[in-house]
Amino acid sequence: MSDSTPAPAHSALPDLGRVGLWTSAFDFLPIAQLRETAAELDELGYGALWFGETVGREALTQALLILESAPRIPVATGIANLWARDAVAMNGGARTLRDAHPGRFLLGLGVSHAPLVEGLRPGGNVYDKPLSLMRRYLDGLDSALYFAAGGEQPRPPRVLAALGPRMLDLARDRAEGAHTYLVTPQHTADARTILGPDKYLAVEQGAVLTTDRETALRRGREHLKPYLNLPNYRNNWLRLGLTEADLADGGSERLVDALVVWGDEATIRARVDEQFAAGADHVCLQVLGESMVDLTIEDWRRLAPALLT
Repeated sequence: MSDSTPAPAHSALPDLGRVGLWTSAFDFLPIAQLRETAAELDELGYGALWFGETVGREALTQALLILESAPRIPVATGIANLWARDAVAMNGGARTLRDAHPGRFLLGLGVSHAPLVEGLRPGGNVYDKPLSLMRRYLDGLDSALYFAAGGEQPRPPRVLAALGPRMLDLARDRAEGAHTYLVTPQHTADARTILGPDKYLAVEQGAVLTTDRETALRRGREHLKPYLNLPNYRNNWLRLGLTEADLADGGSERLVDALVVWGDEATIRARVDEQFAAGADHVCLQVLGESMVDLTIEDWRRLAPALLT
């Protein structure tokens, strides 16, 4: 299937609301606490819950745990790693979640990064030509057999992790839109131009709920540390006008300020509004603690009235 050929008909996108939450902390919660946390975030009114997939819980299983713990809130993978399962398994898993919880699951797909694929996954994987890999994987998804109840339904909705122009083109042509991560409002505006007016754009936005700059910089740098040597992100930041000097020595203050908003509730709301003004359909806010394992539940509680009204 060429990029210009429309993908097969899909189920409707879930209603993710205006603002959701993105967190790495779910992996580090015991299952009982994960269920309790999901239920509380549902009650607080957040639009969706997002999480990634590296070497923690399997993404589709975690999505099911969350969906079964809360009656309303949708779940989106940000992202489910295509290296973790072949296209037939991904198709079957996504369809099962969609059928079990109609209108509440969005499949976010991504190609991950060379150090994570070649360094952490056994089997001699070779990370090469991610755009071609994603294109072939989507072909596999769209042709995958599914002999189970509900197999006659349209495919589940999906968005692609996309930063550069060519992956955004693919997200426009072969998915319902894009999920962007570690980006600025400028990138959001550029992505909207590429996607056009009708495709979905879910933008991750880092945040630290503090008025203390030292705390904000410390948490921001801790958050960015794993990403500073990943070429996909580095190349995108350089395209946005940051420099190699900004990416050295743990990241400059300019880099942190570009990617992580810090301040009180009104300041964080203002950056979220800026992302919407630039073209986002949904902002998944990643509220940072001292490390990726921190559950920032008190900050989520404080921010809910400011972000969800």
